[in-house]
Amino acid sequence: MKISVIIPTFNRKKILGRAIQSVINQSLQPFEVIIIDDGSNDGTKDWVKESFQDIRYIYQNNQGVSSARNKGIKYACGEWVAFLDSDDEWLPNKLYEQVKAIGSNPEIKFFHTNEIWIRNGVRVNQMKKHKKYGGYIFEKCLDICRVSPSSVLIQKEVFDSIGIFDESLRVCEDYDLWLRITSKYPVVFLDIPLIYKYGGHAGQLSKVNDGIESYRIQSLEKIIKSGILSSQQKTIAVNTLVNKMKIYAKGLEKRNKLSDLQDIKKNIQYWINMI
Repeated sequence: MKISVIIPTFNRKKILGRAIQSVINQSLQPFEVIIIDDGSNDGTKDWVKESFQDIRYIYQNNQGVSSARNKGIKYACGEWVAFLDSDDEWLPNKLYEQVKAIGSNPEIKFFHTNEIWIRNGVRVNQMKKHKKYGGYIFEKCLDICRVSPSSVLIQKEVFDSIGIFDESLRVCEDYDLWLRITSKYPVVFLDIPLIYKYGGHAGQLSKVNDGIESYRIQSLEKIIKSGILSSQQKTIAVNTLVNKMKIYAKGLEKRNKLSDLQDIKKNIQYWINMI
């Protein structure tokens, strides 16, 4: 089987090598590695071309991580796609373990794994709310993002039926895509830590000033309106949406954002009427 590894990057020359080397060190080698450079101006282009001649390097003007991943999907030649964020790292047996799992679950098109968290250079434990699951996990994916992009292996044809990353989202683009996938497909979760997920550094994409929950609300509204959910899934999603909106409204009230508060209250009432 052919696996295309997609690594999006933006001005991370200093740590990109760690990610690339972790792919080179895989006990089972992928078919290809594609670097999508999302407009770096730190010398990434010359460094990659000089240091890693076998890697496909594609440059684009800065358009965000979703655009970079989507371009990687477009150019990928493998039947399977694996993502690796440029600040993360794979353990050497990551692909081997997932391919072995595919052999045991040939009907499954989406695989993800457990992970080791590193924050500011120190290993930290995941909280219970971040617990990961396999099977039909749509309901469990509604509250927070439970799948790390760097851990997934996806059959490429899934994107043909479910779509790609939403480029309008600054963050939660992975949460948004996993909701769409898990609404239709079962997944296999390997409860083995096969990636190092690094955090706490400057430029981390999940750090946004206007609140990550607003993007989850946006994604929930979108998937509910899309018509792809079953009636049961829709009911559960609407209930989750209303709860998230109520929590978000309390935050707006505390920050005295009265105009935004009125808008969210109207939306809450709208969705309550839909239940």
